[in-house]
Amino acid sequence: MSRLQVRELSTAVASGLSLEVGDGECAAVHGPSGSGKTLLLRAIADLDPAIGEVTLDGQARERFSGPDWRRRVTYLAAESAWWGPTVREHAADWQAADLERLGFGMEVVDWEVERLSTGERQRLALARALSRDPSVLLLDEPTANLDDDNTERVERLVGEWRRRSGGSCIWVSHVPAQRERVASRHYRFDGRELVATRHG
Repeated sequence: MSRLQVRELSTAVASGLSLEVGDGECAAVHGPSGSGKTLLLRAIADLDPAIGEVTLDGQARERFSGPDWRRRVTYLAAESAWWGPTVREHAADWQAADLERLGFGMEVVDWEVERLSTGERQRLALARALSRDPSVLLLDEPTANLDDDNTERVERLVGEWRRRSGGSCIWVSHVPAQRERVASRHYRFDGRELVATRHG
């Protein structure tokens, strides 16, 4: 049984969207700008209205409360929100090991958010998401603002998390080489349809 299954999901711009990702797997999604990649992730996370069937480990999304579903199936936006003045306020349990793998020391939690670069915010948003112990990560171009070294850090950490926890992810990326590195399943938006492909 696949960890996450999406069947005939309809969003504001596309319909009949189906995909699945199993325990420890990563599915890559790509397509032209505006094709509906972000809306797909947000619909799966129950952040935007959508019609269709979404299940986690065989349990329908409707059986979870909204907050519990979004903790288990965590959406990581391309540009994350920061609402408090310091990093520490944004997660209850920052993990030192994850921060270290992303190139930070534990002192980063006392930094002011205003001093963070776009790339630092992107990496810290991943650490924040992992601190919630999700079952599935929905990653919306998580390395778009990163250099090669930090892109490698993110890819390695997500891979380690998948192997360690059995967690799964759906990874939106415009980079073919990255999709080949991180994913074993591949989907492409073709017009208003989502099509399974053999390669990224």
